[in-house]
Amino acid sequence: QLQLVESGGGLVQPGGSLRLSCAVSGFALNYYTIGWFRQAPGKEREGVSCISKSGGNTIYADSVKGRFTISRDNAKNTVYLQMNSLKPEDTAVYYCAARVPPGCFYVGSYYDAWGQGTQVTVSS
Repeated sequence: QLQLVESGGGLVQPGGSLRLSCAVSGFALNYYTIGWFRQAPGKEREGVSCISKSGGNTIYADSVKGRFTISRDNAKNTVYLQMNSLKPEDTAVYYCAARVPPGCFYVGSYYDAWGQGTQVTVSS
């Protein structure tokens, strides 16, 4: 079955950068639309970004637009989330998720598989 594994999280100072990776195994990455979500303690899960199967369409939450960039390398079966100008409000567990149908959405139930998450902490 499809598996997704996030990596790249850690502790970073405000204004710093991190690059998260979502490695997909079991099936070719180009079968799937990939979304990034995050959940901070005591808060609801929120959509962060999404990329289409070909990479031609991307969306971003208003809170991260201009700071985060999503990309995919289907040959490496990996999706990336480059996070720049990080703020303490970005602190959360970040998850990647995959859906078979086309189209980017921030509705968790629309996704077929989820990774375990990677912790991002932005603090001085």
